[in-house]
Amino acid sequence: MRKRAFFISLEGGEGAGKSTHLKFLAKFLREKGFKVETFREPGCTYLGEKIRKLLLYSQGEISPLAELFLYLSARAQFIEEKLKLALEKADIVISDRFSDSTLVYQGYALKLGIDKIKPLVDFASQGVKPNLTFVLAIDPQKGLERIKGKKDRIEKRSLKFHKDLQRGYQLLAKREPERIKVIKSKSISYVQKKMVEYLKDALKWKR
Repeated sequence: MRKRAFFISLEGGEGAGKSTHLKFLAKFLREKGFKVETFREPGCTYLGEKIRKLLLYSQGEISPLAELFLYLSARAQFIEEKLKLALEKADIVISDRFSDSTLVYQGYALKLGIDKIKPLVDFASQGVKPNLTFVLAIDPQKGLERIKGKKDRIEKRSLKFHKDLQRGYQLLAKREPERIKVIKSKSISYVQKKMVEYLKDALKWKR
């Protein structure tokens, strides 16, 4: 039986540069001969994109609990429709956000409780968990200043909310230091160098 693909997730607060670093990782690994699939959450399916638009641009209020279930619905569809197949066919799968985002955004920053919602997050994730997670740590104020154009409803939240995201990710990293690697956003080159170092170590890669 073919071994399941190595699954990497990229996490971090708003403006941390996940999209930029995901593109770098995918290009770097493809040049090394790996078959790579990339995704973003929420999204990647018809249902997921509809939910993404609702979550980011809804004009009405969405309660923290309703927000939680919307994210979990998008993830469950993503896993069934796209991720399971990708994990079977590819060598490496990279996702811009996965379950850790839910634990931090809704569990910690929105105060639903990480430990309280974790069983629901695990159930929706259907046993799928990243092998390696990079948390891109940027000063929340600087991260928000990086965002150009109209901010979505998550980005518009208070600075305290965005600072709480950092604390939430630090908490998860302390719980799972082998999987979750926090990288300070000193510069693009620094972040990418550290990602490659951690990746080579995780894959026991001699190339």
